[in-house]
Amino acid sequence: MNRVLGAARLQLINPLVSIGIAWAIVALAFAVNLAIWGLADVATEASEANTGGLAALYITVIEGFIQAVTMMFPFAMGLSLSRRVFYLGTALVAAVEALGYGLVLTALTAIENATNGWGVGLDFWAPGAVDVGNPALQVVVFAVPMLACAFLGMGLGVLFKRWGTAGIYALTAASIVGVGGLILLLTWRQAWDELGAWLSDRSVESWTIGLPAVAALALAALAYLGLRRAVP
Repeated sequence: MNRVLGAARLQLINPLVSIGIAWAIVALAFAVNLAIWGLADVATEASEANTGGLAALYITVIEGFIQAVTMMFPFAMGLSLSRRVFYLGTALVAAVEALGYGLVLTALTAIENATNGWGVGLDFWAPGAVDVGNPALQVVVFAVPMLACAFLGMGLGVLFKRWGTAGIYALTAASIVGVGGLILLLTWRQAWDELGAWLSDRSVESWTIGLPAVAALALAALAYLGLRRAVP
């Protein structure tokens, strides 16, 4: 356990970089949106207007965990840490960060609601249906997708360490073919309306908890399997 905690500390050697950058970027996105909402009076002109600025935090988390693997994995191997210990330590950081971020975002959502969108009607931290109203559930709504993003970053980092740029290109090509094939199939079967109806029937909890939880488990398993054969 001590070695796992040691591996976790490797990811927090410089928290101003590993954590601070993510919050600095989303804070910048928040400031820009706040200025736009205030100057353009968006809340009055479009009552259903929302912003996707919060996605910047999730995207930055993905990038951060890519670097956590590509940059720290060789260093961990140099310290004679096993691949299993490095993986468990990094996964522990991902879980703690996801929970911590969920708590902070829930607190910001509460402030946002109490101030009527920071005085300008801006729903930034919990746009639209993401605001579920229950503080405990709200933490989970934020944290589970964050955990999935962290494991996605780990998986991409492992992919790069295992197969290099060829692996990234192969994944990109497979994604294009897969998405393109799905679009062709739906168009051929004229099933777009059915897909839209199915998507609209899914609850907020399904989108923010159920599906991300399944994705997190699958990505965690794939990242571990790939890391077992990755070269530092």
